[in-house]
Order: sequence, then C-alpha cells, then structure tokens
Amino acid sequence: MKNSVAVLLIVLVVSCFGSCESPVKQHNDLQLPKVDWSAHEWKGTAKDSLETGSTYLPVYSEIYQRTDAYTYPLTITVSIRNISRSDTIFLENAEYYNTHGDLIRNYVKKTVFVKPMETIEIVVREDDLHGGTGANFVFDWEKTPGTVDPLFEAVMISTTGQQGLSFTTRGVRKK
Repeated sequence: MKNSVAVLLIVLVVSCFGSCESPVKQHNDLQLPKVDWSAHEWKGTAKDSLETGSTYLPVYSEIYQRTDAYTYPLTITVSIRNISRSDTIFLENAEYYNTHGDLIRNYVKKTVFVKPMETIEIVVREDDLHGGTGANFVFDWEKTPGTVDPLFEAVMISTTGQQGLSFTTRGVRKK
C-alpha cells in the first residue's frame, strides 16, 4: 500500500512538471528581433516647420547586488512611443551611452519616422554589459509644434531560476 501511494505520488509530480509550458518565448536564432530601421527611414521633403526636442532616458544593463563587487545583468527594452493620434514624429538620434558617458552606439543612422500611436523598440541583450550600472539614452526628435511630445520608457528585466527582477524608467525632456 505504501509503495503504491509513493509510486502514484511520483507519477503525479512528474506529469505535473512535464505538462508545464514556459511562458518565455524563445527565439531560435541568437539574435533578438530588431527594428527594421530602413522601413522607417524618412524619404520625404524638408521638415522646416517642426519643433525639435531632446529626451534623456536612464537605463541599467546591470545593477549592484549585495555589494559593489557583484552585479546582476539585465535585459533592456526601450519603447519609443508616438502618443499622438494624428501626427508623425521624427527621430534623428537614439544614442546609447555607458556609465562613463562614452557613446556605445547610435541606433538611428538616418532620420526615421514613427507613425501616430506607433511604438518602436530597442532591445539591449542581457549579455551586453557595455552600458553598466549608469547607462543612458539620448533621443533627438522633431514634431509638429503644439502637439504632444513622444514618450520614452525602458523596462529592465532578468530572471534566474525562480527569481525575477524588473523595473521601469521614463524619459525626461531636456529641451
């Protein structure tokens, strides 16, 4: 009787673990999906009448844990959101800087547009620690005068085993 209960318990536990599906969407290639910047490249005429702005967004490619000798790597998802229902915005730069203020990369090579209510994302992989604990982005953009500013947000996340860590930051207009 004890053996049959133990066997039944083992079968139940194994079947429960075997039927669980991970909510994590895995990409078969090692590259995460990237924005097709060329599909958003602005090929229109001059934009003389537009208002210019710049937004600063703090991000973290790693954070300290326990002491300053240990860090925890994070995946960064940056959302560039055009929250206007009617007007397109134009992005001139998406510069990624490290803790020391060194430019790591500029994601925008040519002016790109973001349609009304569209979101473009930049993903900095968890294993890309170039930014460090004080990484940041600077975005230079243009919009129709009198319309709403674009919104820049970041989500930092990491999971290890059964522990997960996530938090957000929001951009601040510089000018």
